[in-house]
Amino acid sequence: MCGIFGVWNLHKQPVDLGALINSLNSIRHRGPDDEGYLLINSSSNEVASCLGPQSAAHVRLPRIENVFNPQFDLAFGFRRLSILDLSPAGHQPMSNADGSLWIVFNGEIYNYIELRDELQALGYVFRTQTDTEVILNAYDAWGEGCLDRFNGMWGFALFDKRHKRLFCARDRFGIKPFYFFFDRERFVFASEIKAVLQYSNIERKPNDAIVYDYLNYGLLDHTAETFFTDIHQLPAAHFLMLEDSNLHIKRYWNINPDDKLDFGSGAQADAKYIHQFYDLFEDSIRLHLRSDVAIGSCLSGGLDSSSIVCLANKLLFSDHSVPADQIGEKQKTFSSCFDDSRFDEREHIEKVLSVTSAERNYTFPEPQNLINDLPDLVWHQEEPFGSTSIYAQWCVMKIASQRGVRVLLDGQGGDELLAGYHPYFDSYWGTLLSQGRFQDLMKEWSAYKNMYRVSPAYLIQHTLFSIAPTFFQRQVRARRGAIGLQADLVSKFRRRYPHEHIEYSGSPFSKRLYQALVRSSLPGLLHYEDRNSMAHSIEARVPFLDYRLVEFAFSLPANQKINNGYTKTILRDSMKGILPEAIRTRTDKMGFVTPEKIWLSLDLKGWSDDVFNSAAFRSNPYLNASKIRVLLEEHRAQKRDLGFMIWRWLSLQLWLDRFINTPS
Repeated sequence: MCGIFGVWNLHKQPVDLGALINSLNSIRHRGPDDEGYLLINSSSNEVASCLGPQSAAHVRLPRIENVFNPQFDLAFGFRRLSILDLSPAGHQPMSNADGSLWIVFNGEIYNYIELRDELQALGYVFRTQTDTEVILNAYDAWGEGCLDRFNGMWGFALFDKRHKRLFCARDRFGIKPFYFFFDRERFVFASEIKAVLQYSNIERKPNDAIVYDYLNYGLLDHTAETFFTDIHQLPAAHFLMLEDSNLHIKRYWNINPDDKLDFGSGAQADAKYIHQFYDLFEDSIRLHLRSDVAIGSCLSGGLDSSSIVCLANKLLFSDHSVPADQIGEKQKTFSSCFDDSRFDEREHIEKVLSVTSAERNYTFPEPQNLINDLPDLVWHQEEPFGSTSIYAQWCVMKIASQRGVRVLLDGQGGDELLAGYHPYFDSYWGTLLSQGRFQDLMKEWSAYKNMYRVSPAYLIQHTLFSIAPTFFQRQVRARRGAIGLQADLVSKFRRRYPHEHIEYSGSPFSKRLYQALVRSSLPGLLHYEDRNSMAHSIEARVPFLDYRLVEFAFSLPANQKINNGYTKTILRDSMKGILPEAIRTRTDKMGFVTPEKIWLSLDLKGWSDDVFNSAAFRSNPYLNASKIRVLLEEHRAQKRDLGFMIWRWLSLQLWLDRFINTPS
């Protein structure tokens, strides 16, 4: 896991050496172990591989200032977090054997050992034990088709000297970031936006449409655009080719809605589904445990993280998939806890710890600490975020770093694959109704009603809304959003519907899961995960997003995900005898949360009032400050619940202050 940066001046202007070093230094946290540079004259193919001010002492290359000259119009920069092959051989930028290909790579290719064996059979010779060299030789062997063979997470840029071509790619789900600026004169890319801003000297102008989507819908990372005008992200499952000053972006992978499994019905069919799911899930965790440094796991006490911890424990200590010196006597787990029992998960966490004998590491986020950490949190996140819940994750990453752990397994993706959130019930019921499966619908309604004590009216309303005409859903969403926004912003974008135009032809249920996977839920969560982990120089890994497991999950019948009022049916069934039964059958859901509503009403009230009363907030171009003061009074008088909007207002202002109003 690392930080990458690069610039190609397409009109042969020289690379700005000072800006290059400053840009890479802005993402030092992503790779504190080493620093490397590549300088290229794209006309003559002259290449200089060199070191920077903070390069590792054991790497033997010239310093960049000693080899730099104005003929270099293309440059790569790299910050290394050493995870695989800790030797100097893992230094980047890295070339293939003949020097015709050069790469900077952020991420992990978990099946690199298997791919290396395959490439060796084709005649390739390897000088390192890294997955980076596997990418280089895989591209040489298979071209852009190499991406179909990778199982992992990645954002990389590869310069092909033979064709004077830049080939960049991002993993299937966007676990690893890749941002870029392109104005036909220069192409600038990086793992984080701040590095692009540092080099490109473009105007720091907010993207009004993305600001609107955030304020009105709470969306983040749902398009290729960012909160900064003219800075884009390479979409997940896409590659980018820059050749002859022409930029081409193409999707290389997608979920096929027509790939469906049908083992029939009954206990025998269920057993087949469970067996295949378990094998894929276990193998994913086995691959995600490949590391040359210490590994730990996030543990919230919920179904997803508990499943990972219990299966990882089996692989570590029963199957011995990882050398003992990387783990110690116990698996290390990291959890966010609160003294307020309404938000505390220790009761469930301890059940998992009791069956695994794993080491507990608890952190207790506090509102005053949040205030102290907010400047760093805003700077690392780079874009407004949806709630204070990500601070709990920030604290987990911080304590893991303090304990010397470099790799953390986490449960992101399980909810989007297996329908872990309650709104998925709506779409499932709607699908049953639209398919005329009335008996199954009545059974599911009855189970949900008995389990969650809702009224028949609730069931009918939610079912019908999930399959209601688009124009009706728009009207309902319009009433929910646009609170406190400036009238001209609403007028400009009131016909913008980012929830729609999903190219997926599945049922309402599978379409909603697909939307969550590619747009409305997972991209934002992965953004938080990457920034929070890398802020503390930790590599976060997400075993639920092994593409084989994702494809399998989307091929399953819907009742393998929701059945008899339970979510994640197949995960629950496959974890029998592995998870504590009280965890396996949990129906409440919490995750890494904070008591946000209480904090904003009590401990954070004075701080939030200072923000709302500030001159900067009064001049906020997107929010109606006088209207918001009225709304806050109504909220605090409990006349209306605006908890879901208050943090968005605050976070937007914090972002404007940090990156737009007084950028540094």
